[in-house]
Amino acid sequence: MRSIVLTKGVPDFSEGAVSFDEDGHLERGKTPTVMNPNDKFAVQAALQTRVRHGGHVTGMSMGPPGYADVLKEAMESVYTDDSYLLSDRELAASDTWATAITLSAGLETYQEEVGDIDIVFAGFKSADGETGQTGPQTAWAMDWPIVTHVLALDIDPDERVLRAKRLVEGDIDEIETVEVPLPCFVVTDPEFEPTYRKASHRLTHKQLSAETEARAADHEAHLTTWNHEDLNLDPDYIGLDGSPTIVSSVDPIPKAPSEREATMIDPGDEGEMSEVLEEMHPYATGAGD
Repeated sequence: MRSIVLTKGVPDFSEGAVSFDEDGHLERGKTPTVMNPNDKFAVQAALQTRVRHGGHVTGMSMGPPGYADVLKEAMESVYTDDSYLLSDRELAASDTWATAITLSAGLETYQEEVGDIDIVFAGFKSADGETGQTGPQTAWAMDWPIVTHVLALDIDPDERVLRAKRLVEGDIDEIETVEVPLPCFVVTDPEFEPTYRKASHRLTHKQLSAETEARAADHEAHLTTWNHEDLNLDPDYIGLDGSPTIVSSVDPIPKAPSEREATMIDPGDEGEMSEVLEEMHPYATGAGD
């Protein structure tokens, strides 16, 4: 099985303020970036497929040069064999549609230059935009079937079929089993959990984990970067020019107070300690608000 995992960088809110330009576009070059948390489930699904059926796993992302670190994180924290970064200035300020057009071109170029793809994995949604559109839009551009909210999956290599259990959101949560032909897209749900029931699978998983840690130490040797010319993309249909989405406004992310109010007491002062114990006692007994 040859799998591609689509991943992106999102602002690392723990590192400080997020920077936007005057038009409301995120300035990713000025914002600390990490791999989108939901994409880790997609990488885990690709690794499970690699363990069970062999093959190759490639991480792919579209973004500035710094996204090489995001691809390295995907390799190091879970598993990929190599990485492809789609990056140049013409791709800047892409909305989900322009991103999907670029990613589909990346997938087509990969198939022409590297090998046929069996499955493309994508995360549920990004932690910044939270639209959940890029995976489905890329599948539409490729004209491949797609299964979303996947909780569990397996593949029949002989029949070239993927079978998956997916979460159905409605009045109540339901789980349905679906079957799609390969090649296809899989969007993992945050509740996806990989399973390795066979001892041979667990041993393979352990071996691959060790291999990818060593490989990530020399990540640049396993990284290929393509620009819009490599992908034969018209600048009028990518980046800001190819993005129909208009950002009307951006609400700043509120920052937590840098300090909390605190009352200092002397542990040796029986009066002060008595007041603290008296105040905390209702909570210890479950009677507090």
